[in-house]
Amino acid sequence: MTLDPTILPIENKVASSGLITLDLETFSHPGERILFDIKPWLFREMILKEKDFRESVKQHNWAQYTGKNLAFTCTADTLIPTWAYMLLAIEAEPYAHRYAFGDLQTLETLLFQEALDALDPNEFAGKRIIIKGCGKVHVPVSAYVEITHKLMPVAKTIMYGEACSSVPLFKRVGA
Repeated sequence: MTLDPTILPIENKVASSGLITLDLETFSHPGERILFDIKPWLFREMILKEKDFRESVKQHNWAQYTGKNLAFTCTADTLIPTWAYMLLAIEAEPYAHRYAFGDLQTLETLLFQEALDALDPNEFAGKRIIIKGCGKVHVPVSAYVEITHKLMPVAKTIMYGEACSSVPLFKRVGA
C-alpha cells in the first residue's frame, strides 16, 4: 500500500508546542489526614486540667499516626493554653509525617506549601507552563496562588487548565 502524497500526516501540535503541564496533584502527600480534637480530653469537655490532660497525652497511642498528617484542634468553645498544642506536637513528632494547629484545610495548605517550597522554579525558566486544573485530588486554591508566585519570575507564559482549553494568565513582556 502506498501513501497518497497529498495527504498530510496528523501532527500533535500540543506535543510539539513546548508546553509544560504542571499537575499540582503530584505535590499532594499521600498520607492520611486526621483531625485530632482534644475536646474529649477536657474536664466536662470544657476545662483543661493540666494533670489530667498530661495523663491523657501520655497514655495515648501515638504510634497509630505513623506516616499520617494531624490537624490539632479543639471543637469545644473554651480557651486552651498554647502549651497544650505544643505538648501534642512533641508526642506526635516521632510518628506523624506532619502535624499542624488548625483544621484539615489548614493542614492541607501547609502540606502543599511545603511540597511547593521544594520545587526549583529555575527548571521552568523561559518555559510555557500550563497549571493543570481539574483532577482526582483536591488541591487548595492557596497552592495555585503559590505556584503562580514561584513561576512568574521565570516563566515565559503561565496558563491554567488543559492544553486544549487553557486560560492564559501571564505572558512575559517581549516573550
